[in-house]
Amino acid sequence: MASEFSKEKVLKKLGKRIKEIRISKGYSSYEYFAYEHNISRAQFGRYERGEDLRFSTLVRIIEAFDMSLEEFFSEGFND
Repeated sequence: MASEFSKEKVLKKLGKRIKEIRISKGYSSYEYFAYEHNISRAQFGRYERGEDLRFSTLVRIIEAFDMSLEEFFSEGFND
């Protein structure tokens, strides 16, 4: 049975969602956003590219966006 839930697909969707929200919040540069919120710039760039991240880091990013988990996951994960 093939699963629609693959780690790579989910990470790519997470990265895309993080990037979309960052841009919508007025940050054209991921480096500036990461710096302002005390997140490693190199790591944040990897997250936006869909590389693996810890759940605690994801929660920290979502908090930096001033969003709830529900708001974050409300778009971009249905396809």
